[in-house]
Amino acid sequence: MTREEKSKVIEVLTAELADNANIYLADISGLNADTTSNLRRACFKANVRLAVVKNTLLEKAMEASDRDFGDLPTVLKGNTSVMYSETGNAPAKVIKAFRKKSDKPLLKGAFIEETIYLGDEQLDMLVDIKSKEELLGEIVGLLQSPAKNVISALKSGGGTIAGIIKTLSEKEG
Repeated sequence: MTREEKSKVIEVLTAELADNANIYLADISGLNADTTSNLRRACFKANVRLAVVKNTLLEKAMEASDRDFGDLPTVLKGNTSVMYSETGNAPAKVIKAFRKKSDKPLLKGAFIEETIYLGDEQLDMLVDIKSKEELLGEIVGLLQSPAKNVISALKSGGGTIAGIIKTLSEKEG
């Protein structure tokens, strides 16, 4: 690979790092072609992009990026694959599901919404991270709860003022 080709790859990687809020680094070494193909299929179904990268080029892209990757470059040893996803826990779920049949991929580290996770022992915690949509759904549910109580009180009182007051006073007591 010429110096010019390397600089183009670094440029592309830097853009990828800037465009993705959720980045996982995994070790898929030792997987045969068929197993790797199955992993790629599983990633595609989960809307996760998988790419094998050279550690030195990825490290240079991290240095060139505006983001602070902290200690994440320290895990760039051996075989490294990058997993990009819009959902914070999607790559972790793919890895966990895939490891039911294989001992790989191993999680090296992750960068999720400005937070850095290092090591394979973080996998279970990353699987449990809620997506932005799930958190918004919970907040909406919490906000709707008081309104639903008032509506049910209005309906149970028969619609009369006296019935409504009676129902509300019984709920407080």
